[in-house]
Amino acid sequence: MSTHPFGTTNADGTNADGTAERDDALAEAVLKAVEVTGAHAASVFLVSRNRQTLILAAAAGMPPSLLGGWRRIPVNSPIPVAEAFRSRRTVHLVDADDTMRRFPQLAVALPYPFGSASVPVTAGQETFGSMAAVWAAKSGGEGLSKAQRRQLRTAAGRLGAALAHLNARGVDVGYEMETGPLEVPVPSPSAVRVGLFDWNLDTGALEADATVCAAFGLAPDEYDGQAATLEAQVHPADRPGFRGAARAALKDGRVLAQSLRVPEKGGGHRTIELWGRIPEPGAARESRPHLVGGVLDLGAGMAAVAAIERLADGFFALDREGRVAYANHSLVRLLRVRREDLVGRRPWDALPWLADPAYEDRFRAARVSQQPVSFLARSPERWLVFSLRPDAQGLTGWAAPAGQQVPAGAEPGAPPEEAGGAAPSSSRPAPAPLGAIYRVLQMSSALTEAVTAREVCDVVADQLLPALGGDRLAILVVHERHVYLLSQRGYRENFLEGFEGTPLHDAAREPVTGALTSGVPLFIESREEFREAYPELQPESSSFVFLPLIASSRPVGACIMGFDEVHRFSDEERSLLTALSGLIAQALERARLYDAEFTLARGLQNALLPHRLPTLPGVHVTGRYLPGTRGMHIGGDWYDVIPTDRGVVLVVGDVEGHNVAAAAAMGQLRSAVRAFASAGHRPSDVIASTNRLLIDLDPGLLASCCYVLLDPGSGVAHVVRAGHCQPLLRRPDGHTEILDLPGGLLLGVERAADYPESELRLVPGSVLALYTDGLIETRESDIGVGTDRLRTLLAHAAAGSLEELADALLRDARQSPNRMDDIALLLTKYTRASPPTPPAG
Repeated sequence: MSTHPFGTTNADGTNADGTAERDDALAEAVLKAVEVTGAHAASVFLVSRNRQTLILAAAAGMPPSLLGGWRRIPVNSPIPVAEAFRSRRTVHLVDADDTMRRFPQLAVALPYPFGSASVPVTAGQETFGSMAAVWAAKSGGEGLSKAQRRQLRTAAGRLGAALAHLNARGVDVGYEMETGPLEVPVPSPSAVRVGLFDWNLDTGALEADATVCAAFGLAPDEYDGQAATLEAQVHPADRPGFRGAARAALKDGRVLAQSLRVPEKGGGHRTIELWGRIPEPGAARESRPHLVGGVLDLGAGMAAVAAIERLADGFFALDREGRVAYANHSLVRLLRVRREDLVGRRPWDALPWLADPAYEDRFRAARVSQQPVSFLARSPERWLVFSLRPDAQGLTGWAAPAGQQVPAGAEPGAPPEEAGGAAPSSSRPAPAPLGAIYRVLQMSSALTEAVTAREVCDVVADQLLPALGGDRLAILVVHERHVYLLSQRGYRENFLEGFEGTPLHDAAREPVTGALTSGVPLFIESREEFREAYPELQPESSSFVFLPLIASSRPVGACIMGFDEVHRFSDEERSLLTALSGLIAQALERARLYDAEFTLARGLQNALLPHRLPTLPGVHVTGRYLPGTRGMHIGGDWYDVIPTDRGVVLVVGDVEGHNVAAAAAMGQLRSAVRAFASAGHRPSDVIASTNRLLIDLDPGLLASCCYVLLDPGSGVAHVVRAGHCQPLLRRPDGHTEILDLPGGLLLGVERAADYPESELRLVPGSVLALYTDGLIETRESDIGVGTDRLRTLLAHAAAGSLEELADALLRDARQSPNRMDDIALLLTKYTRASPPTPPAG
């Protein structure tokens, strides 16, 4: 085994730790992704060793620094690359509208017009990460073709196979942030060509490659290997200089930038440069002197630079990182800055009046969208208009004095037609870094979707730990002036026990109440610092941050984040965490109020639903209620089974809404139906009376209902529908049908509404299914499709009992994490009641 610059190698030449092979596979993958999709950028994210985070491993066409806070993405976040990783499917976003509709968090943080495609990096059952391609979205465009998406998946598959091969050799391909991403340049045609030559100065023989021949205007097969042939191609006035280069080399040992003009066939000439040196004694192939070097064919580059230098407006070039690679004389004069202070630095770093995230955002917008961007900025002397034109290698910029009077109130970075105002005050505080702003936007967007306190805690852990490289996080809440643990991830219980139940006034003994009392985040960067400040506590981590969560000037809790390795908190991280603590506090306070209301509402609803269904001869019934998984988790769905003198009443209803009012209205309707049914009214009269009652109560809500009166002796059922879903009937042989029964209006619409009554005859062994629309309606399909799907499931479900059948029908609904509606289900199996036994004798 040996060591070389590309890693440790085995005797057979393979890379021992697999690093070089992994990097080669990553580079090949992102370049292939750009090639097959025509995108301007591509990136690969590999999953971390703990499989909690996707980490940027390679990027082509987009510098990693431009991605800022997107170099770490939680696996379960609603971001396309994470979705592709979790689902192992392609996520294709045609344009900005598609992105906003499907991934609003991404659109909020990167509000630029671009399209993207994310595909998983897999091999067999293993998923290593995901790969994404980004392109400039065109109005009315359709994104990638099917063939392009297939080629992108193929490129990701090759990468997955390479990683799997490394895995099989025992190489750990799990990725960590400390590794750092590969930055892979996208190939582009160069205006400068370089050719190599070897000139025997004694004989005049000159070996040249094809580029040298082309620089002198010759095809390789036209060149006879003699320096005189090349000399003949040079402008007559420059031929002495060509010959003089040989003499200068013999005298000085080298030739530096000998300029020669080569006439063009169509007129004019092209400038080339000759560079070379005489090798050290003994290094040449022969004892006779050789001039070894290169020819630089500058093409039109030098003429273009000279022309730009003569222009009155300012022109500049920014590399892919946003640093100034070139600035003409007019720009230097316009900005009143020395060229050496500008070149090699980002404009907003070199010019204090451009140090606002809005200007950096304009640069990012041009790079990400690959579309031109213009904006106004005010220097200390005047307003300037900037225009940026992007390509895969960077940006070309133009700057000039604004040709219009600018009204008051201009915002930094505003487009020319919207800008105006006075120069920023010199006393204005330094703006937050752009990466911190995007992270705040991302967290804010995620927290708006968190409803319960538990969801808030999950969002904070999912976002903060990957963003800062933390290893554990805990959130504590304040209750009656004491601190209690609400949620934690990664901590040992004995460490957090030291904070449990601590009174707020005990601020000196431990850091949580100390941060809450002061209202200022507490950053501790080492175990020694922790022990010195809090000798009674044993540190769980090497570094800590204690964030006070203050909402409406009142402490609502605290957030603790720990790091296994020593973590030095940068100014940007401190600003970011301080800003995020306010967002977390507001979300936590809102969620706790929601949890309190939910507890009340759920108790009300549980009290209104039947706790036990009656046992009846000839009829077996079972009911299920499933709350929604988003929002208040309660609603107005109900079911009931009511024994009466005329038979058994089966009823399922649905009051619109998902709040306390819906639950209260449901309770009133359930009581009304039970009262009217027990009084012996006909089914149609029961529903008509309930309709009138709902209108008289005037809750501002509508309701649907399906009411069935079943005679257990004969199997005859009378059915009334008020705007409700059609029942399903499974016959003993398994044949299942949707009962197309007439129905009336929703309850609460019209006082004089008529509700037709239908007769249905059940045979023993039949199963009647009543349900609410939450079971059949989804965002992806309408009620008709959902009803037919439920019919098929009911027909083929293998269940040994009615309870098992009900669970089978609800299995998919229970597994749905984003079910907006609640569900009520009532199954009735008719077995026929035995006739009463006649008295003996």
